[in-house]
Formats: sequence, C-alpha cells, structure tokens
Amino acid sequence: MTWKEILSELDVLNQCKKYGIPLWQCPNFLFLVMGGIIIFSTLLSYFLGKRYIDEPEVTVLIVILFTIILLILSFIITRSFERLAEASRLKSEFVSIVSHQLRAPISNMKWALDFLMSGRSGKVEDAQLGYFQILKQNSARMEELVADLLVVSRIDQGTLPVKMSKFSFRELLDGIIFEFDSYLKASNVQLKIEGPKILPQLLQNEDHIRDVIQNLLDNAIRYSANSVEEKKRSKIQIRYGKKGNQFFFEIEDNGVGIPKEDQKHIFEKFFRSRNALKQETQGSGLGLYIVKSLIVLAKGRISFKSEQDKGSTFLFTIPMSLK
Repeated sequence: MTWKEILSELDVLNQCKKYGIPLWQCPNFLFLVMGGIIIFSTLLSYFLGKRYIDEPEVTVLIVILFTIILLILSFIITRSFERLAEASRLKSEFVSIVSHQLRAPISNMKWALDFLMSGRSGKVEDAQLGYFQILKQNSARMEELVADLLVVSRIDQGTLPVKMSKFSFRELLDGIIFEFDSYLKASNVQLKIEGPKILPQLLQNEDHIRDVIQNLLDNAIRYSANSVEEKKRSKIQIRYGKKGNQFFFEIEDNGVGIPKEDQKHIFEKFFRSRNALKQETQGSGLGLYIVKSLIVLAKGRISFKSEQDKGSTFLFTIPMSLK
C-alpha cells in the first residue's frame, strides 16, 4: 500500500463521502472513536490494577489481555459497519443505474402508444383504444415509479441538484391544483385553500417545493377518496402563509388516517401503513420519504398528526430565503 493510499484511508471525511453516509455512521470515524475508548479503558484498567493488585506482572497481563479483547471487538464492529456501508452504496448505485436504463424504454413505449392512438398508423377500434388507454396509464405509473427511485437514489448519494430561484408560491400552488383538477373531481374531493394571494417570493428550489406539494396533495386525495365513511364527501384543506422569516404549509384531510403503531415509520422508504394496504390504494411508499428529504434539504421541518378513520394533517416550515 502506498503512502497516498494510507493517507486516503485516514481521511475520515472523504471516506464518509465515498459511502454516502453521515460522519457518525462512518466506519473510519467509528474506528477512531473505538480507538479512543480502547486507550481510555487501557489506562483506566492500568491505574485500577496498580492500585488494587500488588503484583505488577499481573497488572500488566490484565491490561494486555483487556487491550487485545477491545482491539478484536473494535476490528469486528468496524469491519461490519464498513460492509454494511459498502452494501448500501452498491444498492444505491444499482437503483440509480436501473432507473436510468428504464427511462428510455418507458419513454419509447409512451411515444409508440401515442402514435397508435392517434390513428396515423390505421383506424383504431373502440375496443383497441380501451386497451391502449390501460397500457398508457400503466406506463405512466411505471414512469412515475422510476422517477421516484431516481430521486431517492440521488438523495441517498447526496447528489440531488439544488437550483435556487425566486418564485411566487401562490402561482406554483395554482398550477399544481390545475394539474390535479381532474383527479379531485374524479375522486369526489372538495378542496379549500386558506392563504394570502399576495406573499413575498420564496428563494428556494422551486422544483423541490413543487414535488413536496404534489406528493402531499396526492396522498391526501388518495386516502381521502377511500374514506371509511363512504357517504361522507371527502374534504381537503390547505393553509399556508408567512410567520417571521419562515413559510408554512399545512394540508389536512378527513380520510383513513394513520394507525398509531405505524406513525413512527411513516417517513421511511417503501413503508405503507396497514390500513393503506387494506384500502388497496396504489403507491410505492416513497412519497413521504422524498417529501421529508426535500424539506430537510430546504433547511426546513415537517411534522404531522393523524387519527385512524378521522384523517391526517401534515405541516412543514421552510425559510423564506435559503441562502
């Protein structure tokens, strides 16, 4: 091993970036911590032995044995963490590669379907058109899943780009609601908005904030439309505004809610609550993980409160200006 390689191994911050994990989870940092513990424990055992054991040979032997045991344990623990970190990195890279490779064939399939449905290749019968619509809907779902996997992969690797810009939140929200209008009507969901029409512009990553709102609104519609009280019209209420130098956004629904035992897992990857599975709603379990990650990236906070069969409320706050 060359001196350059040795110095590279000793560069703790560089190793943490390589694995894409926080400093406190990094194997090399853990090794340094364990080293400190070993030195402290060795000195402690030496002074205790010197004080309470008369024979110096016995004291030295105890210290040596204790040090060897700690070194072995330190090596085992550090190597285990290193293997876990490497496995996590390889998994993220695999997901990223697969997601990239799937995007092209899915796009090609959508273009081919659009061409067939246009009738330019020949007359399309009503029965055929129905099948084409099913294929188009499922290809859109696949495209959405691939996009989510790609975002998750970039979040895990710390490579998600951040593009700062000034934008009007109200204009952003109006655009999202326009996109969701058909979905709201089809799901028989009533949407109410409370917030100032004139608000200072946000200096944030507009695309990230859009993704957050879209995911939260999609979840609210999805689980409100499957409310346990079928005769009750589903309602969603959005509140937003400015408090000091913070922007807040709150979305409340009267849907199925989240069971208490599932609430601690709600922001985890691929997690779906038990009642969501029973309702047979479509979803990958990535939406809320992405939401929380993007809010953290925006230097904000997100929280929620929920009661089963009564609904959920999600609230996030972010700085008006992310400098």
